Amino acid sequence: MLVNAQNLNSLRVGFSAACQNGLGQASSMASSVATIVSASQKEQKYGWLGKIPNVREWIGARAVQNLAQHDYSIKEKPWELTIGVDRDDIETDNLGIYGPMFTEMGMSTGSKWDQLVFDLLKAGFTTTCYDGQFFFDTDHPVLDKNGNEISVANTDGGAGTPWFLLDTSRALKPIILQKRKEFEFVSRTRIDDDHVFNNKEFLYGADARGNVGFGFWQFAWDSKQALNATNYEAARAALMGMKGDHGRPLGINPRLLVVPPSLEGAALEILNAERDASGATNVWKGTAELMVVPWLA
Repeated sequence: MLVNAQNLNSLRVGFSAACQNGLGQASSMASSVATIVSASQKEQKYGWLGKIPNVREWIGARAVQNLAQHDYSIKEKPWELTIGVDRDDIETDNLGIYGPMFTEMGMSTGSKWDQLVFDLLKAGFTTTCYDGQFFFDTDHPVLDKNGNEISVANTDGGAGTPWFLLDTSRALKPIILQKRKEFEFVSRTRIDDDHVFNNKEFLYGADARGNVGFGFWQFAWDSKQALNATNYEAARAALMGMKGDHGRPLGINPRLLVVPPSLEGAALEILNAERDASGATNVWKGTAELMVVPWLA
């Protein structure tokens, strides 16, 4: 193949199409557990996370609910993936391997958001959220009905493999996926480009800007206890009993059980089996959807 502008442009179009094909095949689990927010600046503040507003009976003048302010923000990070194509491979038509490589590029960029979201979920034991506590903790500060501060848990601890029960039906899900720029395919393929001249290599890449952070901790429960019917029942009860400030019930309905591959069997037994180990009716069948996440392995 002649290395000229026309042929290089044809290669760019082909590689871009392969990348887009891979992007379409990529994992897309993130949107199930994360609210996607478009950002217009490098650092987005979420101070309003401190309070979930409550409807009250209208007696007298309106009561303006000033949202509690917290110093919580998500700062974007840049991400990139670059592939080099040797000029010799182009001249000798040795391009067969590059198609699959660019498809893999698309799959890798498309699944990056999933990796970020579920890496953060795993890190919830050691990463703080808007109230200054770890996202999964035993002492989140909440005001009781008398206005006194009490501690509320969204984990029951343990030392085993973690699993997660989430309410993903709300406008704000447990994770926030903040995007400022989606992955974009770019190339450096000018014959007189310095990199091409010095390294006889054409560059093709993708880059994006974005990051993840935590939403309301009240919408998520984590456990490192054994995944069995008893602990699943306890997690559901704890989430459904969550209350906001001043004792207001939050109306949480756990919809999604998220597990790593190693707990798939235990999760299927709880959510899909007709009967439990003793032969009795499995009352937990169908009470949540199951999501098995390879990024949690």
